[in-house]
Amino acid sequence: MTLNDTERHRTSDELKSNLDLSGLTMAEVAADLHFTPQRLRSTLDTDLACDPVDVWQLRDYLDQAVRDTGGRPAPYTVLTRGSRLKARMWFSLRKAPRHDFAAS
Repeated sequence: MTLNDTERHRTSDELKSNLDLSGLTMAEVAADLHFTPQRLRSTLDTDLACDPVDVWQLRDYLDQAVRDTGGRPAPYTVLTRGSRLKARMWFSLRKAPRHDFAAS
C-alpha cells in the first residue's frame, strides 16, 4: 500500500491537525512512541523515507490523545478503517501507546 503525493500531503495535514488538537509537544510524542525527533518529523511529513507502520502508529496515538483530552479528532480521509484492513495485509501494524496526561 503506497500513498500518492496528494494522499501523503493530505495525511500529513491531518496528522498535524490532530497533533495540534492533542495539545502535546513534539518531544512528548517522540518520547511516548520511542521515536527520534527526526523520525517523528519524517512521519508527520509522511515523506517518502518514513515507515508506513510508523504513520499508522502515530495516527492511532494522536487519535486517542485527542479523545483522551475530551476532544474530537480531525477525520482522516486516507488512513480510514478500510485502509487499515488493506494495510494489515502489507504490514505488521503496532499498537499505539497512550500518553499519560496525569503525568504531564
